[in-house]
Amino acid sequence: MAGKEATVYIVDLGLSMGEKRHGRDQTDLDWTLEYVWDKITNTVASGRKTALMSVIGYRTDETDLGGIMEEQEGYMNIHVFSELKQYLLGDIRNLQQHLHPSKTNDGDLLSALALAVQMIDSTTQGKSGKPLKYDRKIVIVTDGRGDMDMDDLVEIAAKIQDKDAPIEITLLGVDFDDPESGFKEEDKEPEKAENEHRLKVFMDSCQGIMGTVAEAVDQLAIPRLKEVRPTPSYKGELTLGDREKYDATISIDVERYPCTMLAKPPTASSFAMRTDGGAGPSTESSNTIVGEDHPMTDLAAVRNQRVYQVDNLDEPGTKKNVEIDELEKGYEYGRTAVHISESDMNVVKLETVPSLSIIGFVKAEEFERYLSMSRSNFIVAQKTNREAQLSLSSFIHALYESECYAVARLVTKELKPPVIVLLVPRIEVDWEALIDVELPFEEDMRRYKFPPLDRKLTISGKVITEHKDLPTKDLTDAMSAYVDAMDLSTFGRDEDGEPTEYAKPEDTFSPIVHRINHIIRWRATHPDPTLPIPEPPAILTQFAKPPPELLASASSPLDALKSAAKVSKVPPKVKGRGKRNRAERDKPLSGLDIDALLGNPERVKIDPGNLIPSFKNALAASDDLDAIQGAADGMGAEIKALIKNSVGDSGYGRALEAMRVMREELTELEEPGIWNVFVRDLKKALLGGDLGGNRRDMWWKVRGSKYGLVDRKRSFVSDVAEEEAVEFYKS
Repeated sequence: MAGKEATVYIVDLGLSMGEKRHGRDQTDLDWTLEYVWDKITNTVASGRKTALMSVIGYRTDETDLGGIMEEQEGYMNIHVFSELKQYLLGDIRNLQQHLHPSKTNDGDLLSALALAVQMIDSTTQGKSGKPLKYDRKIVIVTDGRGDMDMDDLVEIAAKIQDKDAPIEITLLGVDFDDPESGFKEEDKEPEKAENEHRLKVFMDSCQGIMGTVAEAVDQLAIPRLKEVRPTPSYKGELTLGDREKYDATISIDVERYPCTMLAKPPTASSFAMRTDGGAGPSTESSNTIVGEDHPMTDLAAVRNQRVYQVDNLDEPGTKKNVEIDELEKGYEYGRTAVHISESDMNVVKLETVPSLSIIGFVKAEEFERYLSMSRSNFIVAQKTNREAQLSLSSFIHALYESECYAVARLVTKELKPPVIVLLVPRIEVDWEALIDVELPFEEDMRRYKFPPLDRKLTISGKVITEHKDLPTKDLTDAMSAYVDAMDLSTFGRDEDGEPTEYAKPEDTFSPIVHRINHIIRWRATHPDPTLPIPEPPAILTQFAKPPPELLASASSPLDALKSAAKVSKVPPKVKGRGKRNRAERDKPLSGLDIDALLGNPERVKIDPGNLIPSFKNALAASDDLDAIQGAADGMGAEIKALIKNSVGDSGYGRALEAMRVMREELTELEEPGIWNVFVRDLKKALLGGDLGGNRRDMWWKVRGSKYGLVDRKRSFVSDVAEEEAVEFYKS
């Protein structure tokens, strides 16, 4: 659970850590820091003030014991970079400047370990001298080289194993021998081999964890699930029967906790880039800053301002600001806003008290799984209440043995609307619980009727089983064979090579959540914006595509399915100037000229009563540029007529819709010049009062709809630059 933590990282910064070994393109220190930075940035990202950290470097050029003790023999070449505290982004930036290989190999690991134990002991003690409730951890990364003083190992191990304040210690070695993975470093220096042996004996004596950096770095790509402290959504009684009217009722003290919670990626909506250039170090977590600029980065807080507007009856077409006290509440019913006054609201508002009462039972086989409307929750007996635990266990077993589910009415808080939940018994080896999901009310149900897929019904009631829209037996069999060929339930292989499920839920992770967190942690330690973002870990993308072996084995059933379904390739939709070349596109297989046979005209007149369809027909009737220009001129004339003849803003809506279609069609035909000429002339007419008086309201609507010039960004054949298009909107 997310409790208090005190973690000290001991990092070997000796001269030997600056070398590249065994064909790696990184120094030993950069390699180990991948693990250290991942752990630190994960903790920083959590924003927990109770997660304290410190970093101690040994085999450093200088000695700085951070005031924990005075400098003395045996503690030289050790640097305490910070006391135990909550780390922030500024601390990471500062730490990056110090974690680099030194120019010496002098320094004792065990002395640094003793310093870390003393630091944790002094920080996690209460005023009375008793240890507080902390998870105490020490993480050591080293290459095992250099001199080590082993005289005080027994005392240090005893302190680490203190039953009142035990410390969990982990040691990761660079190129340490690992019998489990089969790695053994060749031509190892005798000094390092001896240190490895001594460290292994020491770690065994204090029941610590000893591993290799290679193993730890390989596991960094595996996403870590976030564990949170469960918060009850309901504490009260589970009742069967009305206690106020009857004596024969059942009442059990229970608590309700969520089974799982939806994990969402962090958003970037809280802050924006600062423009005043002011930035400085922070003493506060970014999660606690509300409405203030972020002091440790170049970020500024995003401030929201809500304004309420209504139509201004004195000036048609404009809005006026009003205070929230002047408004009354409305509720959505479909797409309709329903107004309910405060007095009526008090009448219809249901007064409720927290409760969980059983209102019925249902057979397990009769429950439809699609009815559940919410995430699931656990209902367990009240802690330390033996009688409640025994009663709830009896109720759970009764439901399980009778193969029934309970239906209950739940109110989690006072005056909160009640919900109906289904209670499902769950019995495991070491725990029992009820699992609840919300059920729909009658108003929540949507009962749609769809025609059957295997037959057609005529108006007279005749049943037709053979039709071009109905699947044949060959098609059904081919589809069934293809589905069987794509079966993933036995495609995977377990450790023994036996068939097992492919892409198990516990092996799949949300790419968007873990990828964004991965990039945030990486950017925290790589602030240079010119550095390319690393590729996502393979574990996040391993199930992004179907396995090639499965696709290969299913190719034959797929071909059979295509043949049975008579699948043919649909030509791609023609856009741009390809629309103008209609000769090949519209040529029928018979070779006949359909337009000539039907007497279709090459030019279609724009019909004011059917404006948009007639404009589209006019563009589709001919490839000739003159015909397109004529259609655009006719459309433009009708748009101006709509505006000129409009009473108030009654015709503005039709004119705007016609402008939208005209702009899109001409842009798609790669003739933005025709549109640009029209819209320039329209702006001049609107602002000059040439369309029936003052039509500036229409110009504001054109601006708001962004129906201005088509620039090169929207159409590469346009001769209008982006700056000119922006300037066009200015009156």
